[in-house]
Amino acid sequence: MPRIEIDGQSYEVQGGDNLLSACLSLGLDLPYFCWHPAMGSAGACRQCAIIQYKDAEDKRGKLVMACMTPVADAMRISLDAEQARKFRSDNIELLMTNHPHDCPVCEEGGECHLQDMTVMSGHTFRRYRGLKRTHNNQDLGPFINHEMNRCIACYRCVRFYDEYAGGKDLQVLGMHNNVYFGRFEDGALENEFSGNLVEVCPTGVFTDKTFSAHYVRKWDLQSAPSICVHCGLGCNIAPGERYGELRRVINRYNGEINGYFLCDRGRFGYGFVNSPERIRKPQLNGRLDITTDTAESYFRSLLQTGEPTIGIGSPRASLEANFALRTLVGEENFFLGLEDTEHGLLNIIAELMRDGGIHSPSLREVEQADAVLILGEDVTHSAPRLALSLRQAARNASFELAGTLHVLPWQDAAVRNLDKQALTPVFIAGICATRLDDMATNTHYGSPEDIARLGFAIAHGLDQSAPAPAALSDAEQSLALAIAGSLKQAKRPLIVSGTGCASLAVIQAAYNVAKALPSVNKQLVFTAPECNSLGLAIMGGRHLQQAFERVGSGSAGSVIILENDLYRRASAQDVDLFLEAAAHVVVIDSLENKTTEHAELLLPAATFAESEGTLVNNEGRAQRYFPVYPATEPVRGSWQWLTAIIEDSQWQHHDALTTACANAFPDLAAIVQAAPGAGYTVKGCKIPRQPHRYSGRTAMHSNINVNEPAQPSDIETPFAFSMEGDTAHVPPALLPVIWAPGWNSNQAINKFQQEIGGHLHGGDAGVCLIEASGTMPWFSDIPSAFKPEQDQWHIMPLPHIFGTEELSLHSSPIVERLPAFCVLLNPLDSETLEVDSGDQVGICDLSGDLILKAPVQTELTLPRGLIGITAGLPAFQSLQNITQVTLKKVNQEGRL
Repeated sequence: MPRIEIDGQSYEVQGGDNLLSACLSLGLDLPYFCWHPAMGSAGACRQCAIIQYKDAEDKRGKLVMACMTPVADAMRISLDAEQARKFRSDNIELLMTNHPHDCPVCEEGGECHLQDMTVMSGHTFRRYRGLKRTHNNQDLGPFINHEMNRCIACYRCVRFYDEYAGGKDLQVLGMHNNVYFGRFEDGALENEFSGNLVEVCPTGVFTDKTFSAHYVRKWDLQSAPSICVHCGLGCNIAPGERYGELRRVINRYNGEINGYFLCDRGRFGYGFVNSPERIRKPQLNGRLDITTDTAESYFRSLLQTGEPTIGIGSPRASLEANFALRTLVGEENFFLGLEDTEHGLLNIIAELMRDGGIHSPSLREVEQADAVLILGEDVTHSAPRLALSLRQAARNASFELAGTLHVLPWQDAAVRNLDKQALTPVFIAGICATRLDDMATNTHYGSPEDIARLGFAIAHGLDQSAPAPAALSDAEQSLALAIAGSLKQAKRPLIVSGTGCASLAVIQAAYNVAKALPSVNKQLVFTAPECNSLGLAIMGGRHLQQAFERVGSGSAGSVIILENDLYRRASAQDVDLFLEAAAHVVVIDSLENKTTEHAELLLPAATFAESEGTLVNNEGRAQRYFPVYPATEPVRGSWQWLTAIIEDSQWQHHDALTTACANAFPDLAAIVQAAPGAGYTVKGCKIPRQPHRYSGRTAMHSNINVNEPAQPSDIETPFAFSMEGDTAHVPPALLPVIWAPGWNSNQAINKFQQEIGGHLHGGDAGVCLIEASGTMPWFSDIPSAFKPEQDQWHIMPLPHIFGTEELSLHSSPIVERLPAFCVLLNPLDSETLEVDSGDQVGICDLSGDLILKAPVQTELTLPRGLIGITAGLPAFQSLQNITQVTLKKVNQEGRL
């Protein structure tokens, strides 16, 4: 490793790095704006100026930009030289001439990178008294505020939005000292990662509009480490609370998973925590509010009827809550609460990850892939943050070419100039067009059967011993061989699949392809639909349909439903019969839904922001989340309601329940390592949830009582509802607040990393439960080619980032971005029905009875014989578990 001299002190640094990254990795302070560790160097702001000396005799040196200068052995530089300090101070003074200096009313105030760097650069007095350039602001939709007058033209926003995230509708307009960063017209930013502009922008140009609705300063937010609950990737988040209300969610860095970025659903979908549809009190028969003691007594009485009680688990409840329910009702009476097809798919995914012998990568590892095949998954909508990682993987060929030309990977503009000369092979086989098609080498659209057949053909092209599909067309055979050829040459090939198209054959085909790959560094990643889908599958349980049969046959009495709206899992008719046949129905949930309407006893559950638990993400990584603020009685964590009922329970505390769960399942044994237990302290103190500048604690409730109330105690976690204690020396899994002296913005994460952009000190949060081993035989159950049937269409539920996930549908900003209510049809099918886009069709069952009416939107890439609907959208709930329908044109009078 090179050794360099900085202001007379010798340091060992990482070879191939730039000087800015090297200095920050050493813990030194050097201001910057345009550089970002995930996006490399642009050299636009000129704020990281330093002095570089030729040799020991050179006393004058030359001014260079640290972000654009590679490290070299024996290099001598100075950060503190007067010439460098004056340049940085003068430079930021010029950058600030047009800035409004509106910190007291700017929502970025107190966590502003511009403020930090201004102070660090020594610019403390404003001399400019001339006119300022001003701009009109734009309405950028429900997520983002726009205040262009604060812009310092660092170009970070467009570099992230356009180049890193693949956005098309945010541009830089103008020239010289009069540039404008915005859309060509007002309108919602279209990219699924637009919310990251809030953290990428070093000033207050882009701020969180959802936070503005109930704004408080950063130092007045109480926070705790948490996990996003809106998909199965397990991105790390930092929620913030004030006055018992969740105010915002921001990214929490995890070097193996989400890094610096979140998707918009994960960032803005938190509104369900504050929803007026929250269940706040125990209720009897949907009308009578009862006390906690009465609810517990009634709950116990229902379990003492002598009839077996069955429990319905949930993929959005923690491992501990599901385990407590399983223990309460017994293993033979525990049902996973998944739609039956999804249940089977998750079981095979868990089996493949455990026994298939192919590594399941983290998102960081995904970004290193040098060839990608996506089978049957619209990743942007089913696992959005994975899609962002795949976009970075698509650029690896240009980085390799840059290396041969001696261009360093952080020299962003130079590398991007090579993007079109060297393309990483990315192949997408999906139901219809996806948001990643723009980076694909080749795309193929087909039914799930046809996607699976292509996958089996690719596997056979890689390894002749793999089963081959019969009767492939010449075009399909040619495509399969071309894909196989590219994958065979790759050193780090990646196969992506999942539950998105509800096809077992597609998942089996994906495994065959991965198994056939010759590379020892091959990887296979499956998406999982909900935050604990894989954890629930590892725990295991019976199918939901079996629960319906048990109750229908009279062999079970009471039913306990844990955080699960069964109307999203099965047809309304089946669920109605099930709930009507049950002798007693107990529902534990946080939000009102169709299932809670049938509860005899309804118990209010805490959300992720008010309780603790363990979730397992799609790669098999167990992670712990902690309450940001205490649940208001009588709201409790689901696990607390259940353990209170278990006779002679030894699990009065969460750590004991976690340990019992780990001991019960060999594959979950390591979950106790996901985070330290409640007894963990730093120098004898619990870890504070509140920043050291937290204000108003003695006056927050003075309108109710002038006496300061005692801080709530927390015996379940290592955290205190307090500002006293240390956050600088805690494990990453317990890091509630990112702050360092002089670094009030999210850029303070530099101080917590082993190296810039790398892993956190002490290792990234979470523990991997599954180590791939062994191998499995080839799958050979290859489906026949799909053939459209005359006057019949197969329903194809298509995931959507803003329409499919249950909890985010209770967040009003997300609701504003819901996809249009319509059905997708191939234009030739539309022509057959004599309908155009916008016309209504009646969707009928095979007996001709009308189910619902919906407008048509033609989709050129959707195969004939399929009808596309938005999965999970409430308007389509009447189509749950229906696979085939007939379509009829609706005339102007509304008749079929």
